[in-house]
Amino acid sequence: MTEVRCSECPLRALPLYIAHSPEELALVQSLKRRELSMGAGETLIHEGQTDAPLYTLLSGWAFRFKTLSDGRRQILSFLLAGDFIGVQQKMGDAAAHGVMTLTEAVLCVFQRDSLWELHRQSPSMGFNITWLTAHEESLVDDTLLSVGRRNAEERIATLLILLFKRAAALQADGGTSGVPFPLTQQHVADGLGLSLVHTNKTLRKLEQRGLHRISDGRLYMRDVKALARLADLYGDGRPPQRPLV
Repeated sequence: MTEVRCSECPLRALPLYIAHSPEELALVQSLKRRELSMGAGETLIHEGQTDAPLYTLLSGWAFRFKTLSDGRRQILSFLLAGDFIGVQQKMGDAAAHGVMTLTEAVLCVFQRDSLWELHRQSPSMGFNITWLTAHEESLVDDTLLSVGRRNAEERIATLLILLFKRAAALQADGGTSGVPFPLTQQHVADGLGLSLVHTNKTLRKLEQRGLHRISDGRLYMRDVKALARLADLYGDGRPPQRPLV
């Protein structure tokens, strides 16, 4: 597989991502060590791992999770192309959560001291890392609000519309042809603190009301305004323009 140079990364052509200077791109390129291809369902970072590098998800889907001793799992957030992975582990001695792929994925791998080098050599890129970390925290906040206060319909409506908007921003057609939706009902249940039975019933109920459709691994919005009202979102769920490491 031919590696993609940072200056030629196809993600950078998308309106979702802010433009970076040639100097910033050269710095990121100098810190990139390789590209890693993984299959679906593989663990990228293990809980408690102490030597995990940093990654940018170039293509595919993944998720961050924590597990209890009996195997029960909470999915903290879903990761899409362009997401920066592993910062939290750099703040402590070991990874407090794991990361697993949902689909086949390609990742850019960065050396472990890249955070320090980015801050030291480019304050603007250091700020970008801070922005990405804060944005990731805001996604987890949304999940916490859902699990703590939203009912099942509201939780699933929120998840569907936020994931749709994030995935649509990565497509040239803005989601008019639907977006990939590789989540199983178990992933949805683990992300929202619902039982598998309740997840199944609620998804079917929302689909029967004409709000969305999931078919052949793709998610289609049929009444996005009604779904947004049900979710009681702050804003329209569209992801803000963001940096790309």
